[in-house]
Amino acid sequence: MTTAPRPAAELSADEARRIALRAQGFLGAPDRRAGVRGVLRGLGQVQLDTISVLARSHELIPYARLGAVGRPAVEEAYWTGAHAFEYWSHAACVLPVEEWPHFAFRRRAYRDRPHWGHELSAGAYDKVIDQLRAEGPRTATELGGAKNKGEWWDWSDAKIAVERALMYGEVVVVERRGWKRVYDLAERAIPQALLHDDLDDAECVRRLVRQAGEALGVGTRADIADYHRIKGEQFDAVVEAAGLVPVTVAGWGKPAWADPAALAAEPRGRHRTTLLSPFDSLIWERARTERIFGFTHRLEAYVPKQKRIHGYFAMPVLAGGRLVGRVDPAREGRTLVAKQVSLDGPKAVPAVARALREAAAWVGCDAVAVERMDQPELAKALVTALG
Repeated sequence: MTTAPRPAAELSADEARRIALRAQGFLGAPDRRAGVRGVLRGLGQVQLDTISVLARSHELIPYARLGAVGRPAVEEAYWTGAHAFEYWSHAACVLPVEEWPHFAFRRRAYRDRPHWGHELSAGAYDKVIDQLRAEGPRTATELGGAKNKGEWWDWSDAKIAVERALMYGEVVVVERRGWKRVYDLAERAIPQALLHDDLDDAECVRRLVRQAGEALGVGTRADIADYHRIKGEQFDAVVEAAGLVPVTVAGWGKPAWADPAALAAEPRGRHRTTLLSPFDSLIWERARTERIFGFTHRLEAYVPKQKRIHGYFAMPVLAGGRLVGRVDPAREGRTLVAKQVSLDGPKAVPAVARALREAAAWVGCDAVAVERMDQPELAKALVTALG
């Protein structure tokens, strides 16, 4: 009979919350010298998404941790000089290039069963590879067209082939040009020291479980496995070898594991006050967000307008290590418009005002307007705090 390992520590819910905040870069002084690349290495991945409100989500992630960072710095960190690569992790993500070898298990799985169900004409795959080898980096359009004449998902042979090559690891994205992927051969874009797929599946998964545990600080089996979309049974097979330690967290009601380094020192330092992208790894998993912060959040961009409660791209507001409200922002000229605001009481007003002012300055707006509030009685106080 196998017995569960004895927990290394018993954490209060508050201790777990602070450990998670520090691990995600929101508690303590940020490493500004490491910049955006440092944020990416610490998180292990940054999720990509097509929605752009204040900025695209991959720009909002370093902004939330570092404050005002220019778009050139973000672009350079993600797509210049072989520092990162795009791949399927939690979703479509930018990942540190050092993690390339550890996704060999997923590349092998995709070769066995391609992720997309599109049919591919004979010879189309080799044609795209040959064209990239001969002509250098190209968009899908430059490779022969991204779409047929049907719906958005009606990809051309060239698009199907190059996306399949991306899944297989034969091709990588080396640039985003007007949000279009620019593809090149992995053999040219990935450093030779990393360009190998000789790690077995167990070693790949062990590394990703360890990295997820470090990035989360503390988490349940589901939290940690979901970070890179690892299967639960894969997590079970490697968690002990990954070096994470079992802990109990008051009120969680589920077994948890922690990064041992996160338990070695008490989380201290300054809290960040900021707007959070719904795709931020601090809050992207709803059950974890509810468990840690007591805050229920749902991205409503894909919800019919008449059924939205908080707005199209409502961004939670983080202040003092708590989620204290939501803002659904938009830009109209040089004005940041808070189309809808909800606050966790009057004490949240100064923090939300601060987050809005900073975000406005970051995106080049010199004014903030409040359009609608869930608690109209707080509108005057917020407008006054905005100055």
